[in-house]
This record gives sequence, C-alpha cells and structure tokens, in this order.
Amino acid sequence: MLRQVQEHLVDLPICGEVAPGFEPVRDAFISNFTELGDAGAGVCIYLNGMPVVDLAGGWSWKSAGVPYDKSCLQLVFSSTKGATAICAHILAERGLLDYGDPVANYWPQFANNGKASVTVAQILSHQAGLPTISEPMDLDLVLQWDPIVEALANQEPFWEPGSAHGYHALTFGWLVGEIVRRVSGKSIGEFFAQEVARPLGLEFWIGLPEDQEQRVSKLRLGPLPDFRHLDPEMKKIAADIFAPGSLMLRALTLNGSFGQFMGGEGPFNKREVHAAEVPAANGITNARSLARMYAATVGPVDGVRLINSSTVASATQVQSEGPDRVLTAPSRFGLGFMLDRKDFAPLLSPASFGHSGAGGSLGFADPVHNVGFGYVMNQMRLGLAGDERPVRLIRALEGCLK
Repeated sequence: MLRQVQEHLVDLPICGEVAPGFEPVRDAFISNFTELGDAGAGVCIYLNGMPVVDLAGGWSWKSAGVPYDKSCLQLVFSSTKGATAICAHILAERGLLDYGDPVANYWPQFANNGKASVTVAQILSHQAGLPTISEPMDLDLVLQWDPIVEALANQEPFWEPGSAHGYHALTFGWLVGEIVRRVSGKSIGEFFAQEVARPLGLEFWIGLPEDQEQRVSKLRLGPLPDFRHLDPEMKKIAADIFAPGSLMLRALTLNGSFGQFMGGEGPFNKREVHAAEVPAANGITNARSLARMYAATVGPVDGVRLINSSTVASATQVQSEGPDRVLTAPSRFGLGFMLDRKDFAPLLSPASFGHSGAGGSLGFADPVHNVGFGYVMNQMRLGLAGDERPVRLIRALEGCLK
C-alpha cells in the first residue's frame, strides 16, 4: 500500500506516495533538493506493473511561489526518443516494419544522395550519418514537418552510413517519425497518442494540445560547472562541444535553427515548439507517465503491454558502442534506446534500456527487475546523460530491491 508523503523541509514542498520499503528513494529525492540544489522535479517507479514511488516536489516556474506538484507537466527533451522508438517497435512487432530493410522501401525519396542502402536499424542506432542539416532552416519551417523531412531526404550523409555512429540529437525524431508516418499513415504524435498514451492513460504528448499548456513548468538552466576543475579529458570534451561549428553544437541546434537550445527564453519554452511534433526532443509529460510507459514495455500495466519480450530483446541488442562522432565521448545504443553504460548512461542493471534527456530527465525499463522509472525536472544541468540527480535515485532503488 502506498503511503502519502506531504512534507515541508526547509520551505520545500514534497508530495506524493511511497510504498513501504521504498523510503530510501524518497530520502534520495529530498536530498536532490537539499544537497544538489534541484528546483522542481518528479520521480515515479513502477514495480511489477504497480507504482511504488510517485513523488513531486520543489517549485514550479509557471508563476512565483507555485509548488511543483503532480499536476505539473514537463518538457523532457531526448527522453522523448524512447517514446518515438516504442512506436517503431510496435510496428515491427506487427510485421509492418523490418529493421533490416532500407528506409527507402518505406520512404522512397530518402534514397537521394547516397542513402539508398541506409537501413531502419541504422536510423534507430544513430549510424545513418545525418545528425544535422548542412544549411540552417527557419524554425517556423522546421515545425511544419514536411520541410525538415524533405531536407533530410535530400541531405548527403556526414559520414558513410554504418561506418560509425554519432548522436542524432534532433534529426532522430523526424527520421523515425517519418518512417512511422509512411508505414502507419499517422503522424508520430497521432500514432503515439492512439497506440501508447491512450491505452495506458498517459499524460504524455508529442505535440501538446493548447488546453494543457498552462500546466507546463518552464525549463531554466541551472548553475554551470566550474570548467577550471574538470580533468583534462573532460576539458577537451567541453572544448570540442562548444567550439564554433562543432558537429555536436550543430546537432543540438539543427545547425542553428533552434538558436539557444536550453532553458531561459529558448525555443523549447515556447508554445509553438510545444504544439509541434519534434519527436526527438519536445515530448511533454510527467514522471508517472514516463515510468508507466516503460513499465508496459517489460510487463502488463492494468492489462496493457506495449511490446513483447522478443521485441525488447531485439531492441536492446547493442548496435552502436564506443566513440561517438557527435558527443565526442563513448556512447552505447540499441535500436532507439540508450543502454546501460556506467561511464555514460548508468541505469539499474546491464539489461536496462531507455533514454535520458538534455539537462537531466530520464525514463527507462529494467526487464530483470520488472521496473519502469521516470524522473523529470525543470532545472536543467549541463549534460546529455548521467545526471547525478536520477543516478542518486537509481542507486537508492537498487538498495531497495536487494
């Protein structure tokens, strides 16, 4: 039975429920605020198809003095990629999509400029050589879908597809989303709503309805690390990332189309971006829905299972591992999912799969423990994976499961 949590610690509102035995996760969540300076956040954990932790706390930036509670919605950046990948896996499980097929079998125009042999699997595992576009595009055109999809169909790869991998920070969503649209006849937002969100009762959108906009807590950029104290390897990575014209900066901003990427008055806090379908980066949800979605990939949740164990096994086979041409650090991917890697994306066990989002959000499933996990927050930290706040929650969960 879940126990209510309603506390004010150092003027910090915390609310929600925790099952007996999972109090260490509650304590870790509180310590994220008191020790790590978290602002507003939520965490939810499903075990065997049932919630055992469902907490929210801190402050929302919707307006001054408003607590961050379970009514808040949050943009989760690349945690959206897991939702988008699940849509592709649903189609594959139904026999409508084959990972080994050339993308051009479903999307003929994609064959342009040397991409005729690029496979669906290479798209899902960041091997297609399309991490950005060569020429910037006005943001209003990007948000219309067709112009960016046409640009990607005509784009020449930045490296020979299949010869290397590099994180497709934004382009992943349009590439996978267009495949889903070509196969299903529905946009990725429509397909996700009908096949994933609605059956599970999720508050999760790729393309947010206007009547939900007032619930969104704005993102803010938290304190930046002191680069003077980084070790030499991390200093080099930071320099590579922020170097003018770096592939990572071009990937994160779609070659400048998104301008200021994170926090503040950047585009991802704006209604027009929330309303569009940017399926690698603009999913809006809460911790409970993120955890519930992933729980339904490894077992039934209220009678709903999204993909079966065989599909999970295929989706979590390592496809890309090692030096990442975009991130300039080692990464590890299956088909659309980040996989556990202690130096990049530490999860619950080697069998875990999911996706983090820029700034700290994280959703994942663990088939060994039958766990679904979700963490969302409104204070962004510099990083794409391995944020200390969800890592602290995962380590507390690990102790509860022993």
